[in-house]
Amino acid sequence: MNQVIIRQNLTSRMEAVQSPIIPVVSELIKNNPGTISLGQGVVAYAPPPEAIEYLPKFLAEPKNHLYKAVEGIPPLLTAITEKLQTFNNIEINTNNSIVVTAGSNMGFLNAILAITNIGDEIILNTPYYFNHEMAITMAGCHPVLVETDENYQLRPDAIAQAITPKTKAIVTISPNNPTGVVYSQAALQAVNQICRDRGIYHISDEAYEYFTYNGVKHTSPGAFPNSSEYTISLYSLSKAYGFASWRIGYMVIPKHLLVAVKKVQDTNLICPPVVSQYAALGALQAKPEYLRNNIAAIAQVRELVIDSLQSLEGLCKIAADGAFYFFLKVNTEIEPFELVKRLIQQHQVAVIPGTTFGMHQGCYLRVAYGALQKQTAKEGIERLVRGLKKIVNS
Repeated sequence: MNQVIIRQNLTSRMEAVQSPIIPVVSELIKNNPGTISLGQGVVAYAPPPEAIEYLPKFLAEPKNHLYKAVEGIPPLLTAITEKLQTFNNIEINTNNSIVVTAGSNMGFLNAILAITNIGDEIILNTPYYFNHEMAITMAGCHPVLVETDENYQLRPDAIAQAITPKTKAIVTISPNNPTGVVYSQAALQAVNQICRDRGIYHISDEAYEYFTYNGVKHTSPGAFPNSSEYTISLYSLSKAYGFASWRIGYMVIPKHLLVAVKKVQDTNLICPPVVSQYAALGALQAKPEYLRNNIAAIAQVRELVIDSLQSLEGLCKIAADGAFYFFLKVNTEIEPFELVKRLIQQHQVAVIPGTTFGMHQGCYLRVAYGALQKQTAKEGIERLVRGLKKIVNS
């Protein structure tokens, strides 16, 4: 009896939060040696040499072992300011501020805690990025889900209709995780204008900003005229700079949110890891060909994957413009996680089920190809194609 009471007393808000799927799939991979993972969204290449070259500069200053400014070290803030101006057309001025974070996921949670009260609503477009949905639930808020269209593009009219008095923000991700879709400037402007008109925030996750192909352009809503007072922009070094474990991202926020965001970050982190900030400072000074050559290599893998997936026409619907993902809608009644398990156990290839991205009607799979060299990607995709054909058609 006492044990039951203790268990009841130990329940918390975390019970309402979905469990991350990546560790579950990783365990299945571990139990099936030789499996090729098309699961986790990381790149295969290492940080630029300039990042490593900055580490002795960190070690040379004894005071670097002490706490530093909550929002980031000044040289890095300056470098980010220049990058934002050059690449995103975002000017840092008296209306906005940069805060360096331990990855852009932390930036998202910072933002949610800074702008909401318990019970507030945040609009997510489905399929959503699962860590966004998890963060909203952790904060005691409610994700309001709005379906994208048949090509996974935004539906601004549907988004506007989903707004209630409790809505605090609309979230967009472009290039998108999990679909790989890149939203048009017109669609992002429409959402941004809705936020302006309704007095809510536009949270723009741009972690995959460099990963666009075939002339498709990335758009930063924070660059739209007069948008800085209600637009929150999130960025990451994890993808483009091979920085996954270094945990450095940054956010551009309205100036009036700075005090609140610093409260959150000071409580949760105190300051971003200073050694990682030095590495990030070096990374942002990498030669242009670092990004150009690495993303060109991923683009080659992408073309290889597209060629292999074409044989699934009729069996799957495939979407992708950017990032390093394909999102498959599989024409089957098989439960998505069951399909994932069978692909790993019977065909030694791993993908992520669409249910973790909020897609519960139908069977969806996310395929990630950024972490693989061409030959490994070719073998992995061929296993996926063979496996889907055999499992679905049997």
